[in-house]
Amino acid sequence: MLKISSLKKLVTDSMAIDLGTASTIIAVKGRGIVLDEPSLVAVNEMTEEIVAFGVEAAEMSGREGRDISVRAPMIGGVVGDFERTKRMLAYFVRKAKTGGSNISLQAVMSMVSDVTHVEQRALLNAADDAGIGKVFMMEEGLAAAFGAGVSPSDKRASAIVDIGAGTTNIAIVAKGSVVHSTSDRYGSNAINESLATHLRRHRGLQVGEETIEMLKTRFAGTFLPDDIAKTIEVRGRDVETGSPAAVEITTGEVYPIVEAIVRRIALRVKDTLTELRPEVAADIYDRGVILTGGGALLEGIDQYMRSFINLPVAIADEPRYAIVKGLLSMFEDEKLLERVSINELGVLKGADAPFEA
Repeated sequence: MLKISSLKKLVTDSMAIDLGTASTIIAVKGRGIVLDEPSLVAVNEMTEEIVAFGVEAAEMSGREGRDISVRAPMIGGVVGDFERTKRMLAYFVRKAKTGGSNISLQAVMSMVSDVTHVEQRALLNAADDAGIGKVFMMEEGLAAAFGAGVSPSDKRASAIVDIGAGTTNIAIVAKGSVVHSTSDRYGSNAINESLATHLRRHRGLQVGEETIEMLKTRFAGTFLPDDIAKTIEVRGRDVETGSPAAVEITTGEVYPIVEAIVRRIALRVKDTLTELRPEVAADIYDRGVILTGGGALLEGIDQYMRSFINLPVAIADEPRYAIVKGLLSMFEDEKLLERVSINELGVLKGADAPFEA
């Protein structure tokens, strides 16, 4: 366990980092959320140099120059490309620091519950290289619970389902610790992939990520719509001719694609709830489930989940920020921070990691 020397001295440089598959969100003690950018890098294919990060890289996506490709170095909530994750995190941390100060800072970072020692070490090394002096790591489910308003001193159990872009974390939390958790490297990005595949295979249209994201957030829903004939025009590239093209698609066509993904997540939640001890199950029966993460913003997902698991389902305030708010709250109680951190550094140093800092 890493010790904290003095929290008080580093008030402005105590940082909470939610390094996710789709977005990186950073909050700083005393300043709140200071950064919310896509976890993307734009790479020059000829030189392998990174030419842009975050929002700037996202703006190039789908319209890149000839030699530029936009990549996501985080896959399924873990480091997929170590070198680029390290550079991206260093860029974001620099941007989030007060006045570009180089004070040795401390941070608490989230990680998926089924993270391996190798993956955890990669995250720690990336944070170390980003100039963070002390790093605490905390399970996403626990951070999301605290961020959604669950008190660390509450002895009764709460169920949190965090639906991210690349992962779904289900955590049962009581007395400030995780009593049961499951993690699936599967999240709301699966909807994007299924929609893009459907359009390519069945409608002969290749579309970009921006178009798919628009389709998911503005047109798709988890319930069969009243008007299944409602249409939207989707533009892209004709698969056969390569020419610019457009197709009209209906809500009735999109609904089963989205529902299949949401059903898989709901089924995972239902299965997890059957594995609980009786007292814990009784608490969840009373309290139901809290949804967090970007996936909680999907139209009607709370109603869908409610009808699927037959329990109350609520969406946390600002669900995308639940994890980072929970991480940030740790700086209010250093004893709790030390207790909930998972920093098995002795084990990690011996991990057979392909990553070198």
